Amino acid sequence: MARSQQTYSKGEKEKKRLKKREDKQKKKEARKVASREKGGGIEFAYVDHNGNLTDTPPDPSMKIEIDAEDIILGIPKREEGDVVEVDPIRKGKVSFFDTSKGFGFIIDSENNEKYFCHVSGLIDEIAENDKVSFELEKGMKGLNAVRVKKV
Repeated sequence: MARSQQTYSKGEKEKKRLKKREDKQKKKEARKVASREKGGGIEFAYVDHNGNLTDTPPDPSMKIEIDAEDIILGIPKREEGDVVEVDPIRKGKVSFFDTSKGFGFIIDSENNEKYFCHVSGLIDEIAENDKVSFELEKGMKGLNAVRVKKV
């Protein structure tokens, strides 16, 4: 006589799955009943004049009328007096440079930021503690120092 393919553990797992499904259905129905008893309405969240969420509706006397023409979408255009000239050439000091690996780091003298420097971006050979001038260029992981010269 052939044995059943249904093992004890398979049967137990199936029973657990069915019980879990029934419990979930009971909880769902209980929540429905509780919401009907509570009032069944949807609760609202309001935003007050300061931008905070509250459960009370806003005061109509605090309402401000705004013309649609006054709303500016996008970045405001710069005027000629607003142009700020920034020198692209920066000065700094080499904090670390490994000639065998071909990379190092330069600390900017203005803001003490550390920038990555690769041997391909060098004009002069550099070593640690050299004063250098450099330009910044966006790399894969942030700003990189390029066109690096000794000062």
